Amino acid sequence: MDLFRFTITEELEGERIDKCVSMLVDSLSRSYIQKLIKDGALEVNGQVVKGSYKVSCEDEICFQLPPSVEPEILAQNIPLDILYEDKDVIVINKPKGMVVHPAAGHYQDTLVNGLMYHCGAELSGINDVMRPGIVHRIDRDTTGSIIACKNDKAHNCIALQLKEHSINRRYHAICYGVLKEDEGTVDAPIGRHPTERKKMAVNSKSGKHAVTHYKVLQRFKEYTYIECVLETGRTHQIRVHMASIGHPLLGDEVYAANRKCPFALTGQTLHAKILGFVHPSTEEYVEVDAPLPEYFEQLLLKLK
Repeated sequence: MDLFRFTITEELEGERIDKCVSMLVDSLSRSYIQKLIKDGALEVNGQVVKGSYKVSCEDEICFQLPPSVEPEILAQNIPLDILYEDKDVIVINKPKGMVVHPAAGHYQDTLVNGLMYHCGAELSGINDVMRPGIVHRIDRDTTGSIIACKNDKAHNCIALQLKEHSINRRYHAICYGVLKEDEGTVDAPIGRHPTERKKMAVNSKSGKHAVTHYKVLQRFKEYTYIECVLETGRTHQIRVHMASIGHPLLGDEVYAANRKCPFALTGQTLHAKILGFVHPSTEEYVEVDAPLPEYFEQLLLKLK
């Protein structure tokens, strides 16, 4: 079991303990910490915390996480739009609204549930029982190409290409505003948002190196249709980078929350169109092109 022990510094003095701990341990949500408090698992200066508590400078916080119990992940007969498949890898055109792998609140109807039914035991096990075959992710409301691996050799090969940024990943998106330049690059580190845990942000202090190249495909009166090429692969990278230059993605409920969207959309207009990689066995270059989803094509027609 994981044991955590902290001494509160001046800059955290006066914060509620659940908020304070969530800031200190990025992987724990405030709701989970509140449950730990309710269960009597948090101590301050050797005393069990009860109810709401505001920390003071030099307070010593100590708690231990209970042992995790992995839920059983079931195979489900979910229709998959398969773009490419062989004995080593499978590339799926993920639909909007589908979560990639099981997590709290989403143990069914994920891509992994569908892959387990389709592939059986033929999925790599490197990423534990919750994420068999999964080597990278795309957001729930992002559509398009995602590759899964059927054995550990393929998994290690694709993971290395991701680490070396050699996989060709090209996304199509529609952003707010009219971009003046035909092409551009956003080179800005991305890290956790300083106050909103579920958001990422350009963060020069604690962010990781992130580079996105974009190219204008078509300009409309109030929007721009673009292609984005990922040089790195940070969480929400395209969404954060485009928002940082004043052109958030149309429909983005997180990074364009202050923009009025006149269309009936569910999340950001972002599609992983091209996925190119060196095959783990043949060592030949393979490129898969995921067609735009119907909603995206209809939206482009409306904008024209």
